[in-house]
Amino acid sequence: MKVVFAGFFAVRLMERVQAHLAMSCEVIAVDDEARVPATLGDADVLVSMGYTTAMAEAGRRLRLVQVPGAGLDRIERALLPPGAHLANAYGHEAGIAEYIMGAMLELTRGLRRLDASLRQGRWDSQWAVGVPMPPPHPELAGKTLGILGFGHIGEALARRARAFDMEVCAIRRQPQADAPEGVSFIAGPERLDEVLRSSDYLAITLSLSPATRNLLDQRRLALMKPTAFLVNVARAEIVDEAALYRALADHKLAGAALDVWYRYPTIPGPVLPAAQPFHELDNVIMTPHVSGWTEGMIEARAALIAGNIERAARGEAPLNEIDPR
Repeated sequence: MKVVFAGFFAVRLMERVQAHLAMSCEVIAVDDEARVPATLGDADVLVSMGYTTAMAEAGRRLRLVQVPGAGLDRIERALLPPGAHLANAYGHEAGIAEYIMGAMLELTRGLRRLDASLRQGRWDSQWAVGVPMPPPHPELAGKTLGILGFGHIGEALARRARAFDMEVCAIRRQPQADAPEGVSFIAGPERLDEVLRSSDYLAITLSLSPATRNLLDQRRLALMKPTAFLVNVARAEIVDEAALYRALADHKLAGAALDVWYRYPTIPGPVLPAAQPFHELDNVIMTPHVSGWTEGMIEARAALIAGNIERAARGEAPLNEIDPR
């Protein structure tokens, strides 16, 4: 079996995957996706976040295209060789759900700001002498959390939000009649505007597709409360970049935590993650796509990918198989 790990994300998982493999394989690591086609002529498995026309033309004997993440927006499904399988990987839901809860707490309580002030001797609290008391902080309890996308991450997030006594509602592609305990409803896209209007916090966990690209545009962002917070851990392009920046800059939204971005590094050195100057806003938490980068995620994905490589060797279908159509 020849397995090609393509792209920096897949390559970074390679050693962990090898540690889980119970069989011998020829393993190739290629950081630069442009050089991947040259390695695919006799490859059996491709582990990659992307699958392009050039890869398809070169890898005609592939048995499995294994995506090392959940997103399929860079996979040209229709180009898979006849008989080849496509699978993705999860294992990130606990880490991302924890990130969202932490982001909501920070956005609400402003712990970084309070810490910075106290380090300078300023007591931004009811204990300060000679200045007005600041308003009390809101609590998550009793607030409404809207979840856009109710898959693995949405389910994990809903459980944690209910532990904080939040009201939870969700939107997914197909409505779900049997909502889990503590979730008010899981509706289809026809109730999206309703969820936007009612949410105190909005978590975006949707997949990127033609239907969800720029789903939250200027009109829809304007439906949200000016006191609401947005957390995006899915794909940046689900929210119109200019509209989001303007809503935050004009305080039509109270704040946001953004872990996914409109541009990513392609060369070494500093790279700002968007054309709009989000980095100048004090009501935005910016993190570099790390919400799911946890020990648990790495181990879960490595074990799954290793198992799917072994299944491919035995001629079996993989776990988390995706319909290529």
